[in-house]
Amino acid sequence: MRQLVTALLFALCLPVYGQYQPASKQVANVPEALGALITSTGLQEHLAILASDEFEGRETGQPGQRKAADYIATVFEGYGLPKVVGDSSYFQEIAFTAEGWNRISLVLNGESYRHLWDYYAYPSTNAALPETSFEEVLFLGYGIESERYDDYKGVDVRGKAILIYNGEPVDASGISRITGTGEGSEWATDWRKKLRLARQKGASLVLIIDGNFKQNVAEARRAIFNTGMQYGEGEKPEEHYANNCFITTKVARQMLGEDYKKVIRARKNMQKKGKSKAVPLSCQLTILQDKFKRQVLGENVLGYIEGTDEKLKEELLIITAHYDHLGRRGSSIYNGADDNGSGTSTVMEVAEAFAEAKKEGVGPRRSVLVMLVSGEEKGLLGSQYYAEHPVYPLENTIADINVDMVGRVDEKHKDNPEYIYVIGSDRLSTELHQINEQANATYTKLELDYTYNAEDDPNRYYYRSDHYNFAQRGIPAIFFFNGTHPDYHRTSDTIDKIQFDKMAKIGQLVFYTAWELANREERIKVDVK
Repeated sequence: MRQLVTALLFALCLPVYGQYQPASKQVANVPEALGALITSTGLQEHLAILASDEFEGRETGQPGQRKAADYIATVFEGYGLPKVVGDSSYFQEIAFTAEGWNRISLVLNGESYRHLWDYYAYPSTNAALPETSFEEVLFLGYGIESERYDDYKGVDVRGKAILIYNGEPVDASGISRITGTGEGSEWATDWRKKLRLARQKGASLVLIIDGNFKQNVAEARRAIFNTGMQYGEGEKPEEHYANNCFITTKVARQMLGEDYKKVIRARKNMQKKGKSKAVPLSCQLTILQDKFKRQVLGENVLGYIEGTDEKLKEELLIITAHYDHLGRRGSSIYNGADDNGSGTSTVMEVAEAFAEAKKEGVGPRRSVLVMLVSGEEKGLLGSQYYAEHPVYPLENTIADINVDMVGRVDEKHKDNPEYIYVIGSDRLSTELHQINEQANATYTKLELDYTYNAEDDPNRYYYRSDHYNFAQRGIPAIFFFNGTHPDYHRTSDTIDKIQFDKMAKIGQLVFYTAWELANREERIKVDVK
């Protein structure tokens, strides 16, 4: 079948081979011949693999997701698509980490102090610390080691809790004891530097006296309570930092006890002479830092078809679908055939149609990026990562077409499966809406249902799939969706319930809309506020 369609395509394309014409001037049958490459058979072949038990529900960060990524990359390589991430890979790696406190406590001389009132500690710079007690805390000046000034000289801090000031010592004229000038050093601006040094020296705990506690705790509160996923694998405190917390001057005074005057004298000596003296403080300190850490490590898989028009190929159309799902819970596997194996398979077929066009000399004028993203089920993380770390400039991105669940029929359309919900097409560009309408009227003749496009839609689907990370940056986006069903996010979302003929028609509509966007003379306009 595919060989027959390809032969037909080649015959149709001969008149324009090597001198690509605008979409309106092309041989009319060229896009139709390409769309015919998107078949129920091809879709079923992909989905049978993606939704198999072997892929274990494709949960981001789990082996099944990586198997799916490898499969998609192998297919893209078979299409002849180049590796464009770092010039040697199909994978854009994503890493997100969430850290927070399950429980944290600090007890000094029998008195319990309150986190975020008397002290604060960042989960990101602390490893988990079981309840640990100290019968002595060592005052160690500013916790600095440098050529001009050294708090650690002749002092063994292994296994100890140390108490230090924030900042660095300066003399009465405001001259830094570290730099010898009015300019401060990194020791004053980067408190993590002190934690790295303390860990190297073997200290178990660093207590930092925060002279500006009221202001700093307000900033810390926002960071500590923001337990959403943050970029990267985290700061890996267990490898880099000594455990630590910031304390008020009031708590510090309680810790100094009868040794208060000794510490004040030691501090004055640091400032006047630039010499440090450690002061052991007799006290009973018990601290607990019980934290949680959740990590998501995944990959976006990128398939790139370079445009053929020298003037337009810098512009880019992106077609997206998420390939991750919910994974497995014990022996139960969430195969995610419709969510979103259906969208993934569809976009892979669309990629093949564009790749075939390029092979036959009638590739799209603009470039096309087919991107299968992970991390959607964790909060649209993969598409967010791309939008904030784009491989191609976002200002050159003309639109995003997103496909998420297109293989089933919902209750509303049980008597007419030839439909698709269209969301977002007119939110930023009236032209995008019109192009999709015209493609459907010309080729696929599906019922286009705009129910979920309403701004007052209580489901808010416009904000809940990967296209939104482009739309919120002003890039027109259109989202194809078949609605929910009783198997949504259940282990019963399996391939036997997929309607492949309907799915093929939707895939063809996606292609025809994409084809026009990639080939029209003018870039579509953002004309809706």
